[in-house]
Amino acid sequence: MHVQLSKLRQAYRSRVVLDGLDLTLKPGVTGLLGPNGAGKTTLMRTLATVQPPVGGTLTLDETNVTSERTAQAVRRRIGYLPQKFGWDPGMRIRDFVEYAAWLREVPDDHRSQAVEQALHQVDLADRRNERMSRLSGGMRQRAGIAWAIVGRPGLVILDEPTVGLDPRQRLQFRRILSELKDTTVLLSTHLIDDVAAVCDRVVVLHSGRILFDGTTTEMAAHGREGMPGGTPLERAYMELLPAEERHL
Repeated sequence: MHVQLSKLRQAYRSRVVLDGLDLTLKPGVTGLLGPNGAGKTTLMRTLATVQPPVGGTLTLDETNVTSERTAQAVRRRIGYLPQKFGWDPGMRIRDFVEYAAWLREVPDDHRSQAVEQALHQVDLADRRNERMSRLSGGMRQRAGIAWAIVGRPGLVILDEPTVGLDPRQRLQFRRILSELKDTTVLLSTHLIDDVAAVCDRVVVLHSGRILFDGTTTEMAAHGREGMPGGTPLERAYMELLPAEERHL
């Protein structure tokens, strides 16, 4: 899916969060970095058509999202995992993921296969009949990832998806993303090593504006010695922040 934001403006009542944002997303994995309050969640909710733009344009493929009708037309091709997602405690994992496939209008004759594929990708196939209420935090997070990727939507938006995952599960998550190279993926995370491992591109957001947009290699080149951080990418991130926010 090709995504185009042009002069996007987003606000909560009188507080402007995004003002005049221009961004293009194409197939591949884009990492979204930024401090708390930078506008990352607002941007993702807007892309997921949860929150209509206050101004500017949002275009997904050939559809300019201007109303709930046009939002519904593209929503079935979007997989969105918010940082805190809802679930029915009595629902089994398989039913939870199948419900996502149904919402995404995966055809009936392909739905079971799509659900099983997603469960296998997150290593939950053998727990498919476990109830959501009985899962550990990490397992529930993996069920959420399966929700987002089932049916191979054209746009996948993931907000802090590795929270609660152990190191092995994080490596597995990276493998899952490597299999989505033909999908447009936006990954928001505070774990810069995840960005370095799986992202083709990185966008740094601060106070509703883009401080950097380029490849991980291009960003790493900004990291100078003496800045906080254990890797060039971490040092580059700190370098991009305003001076008053660089101190640990």
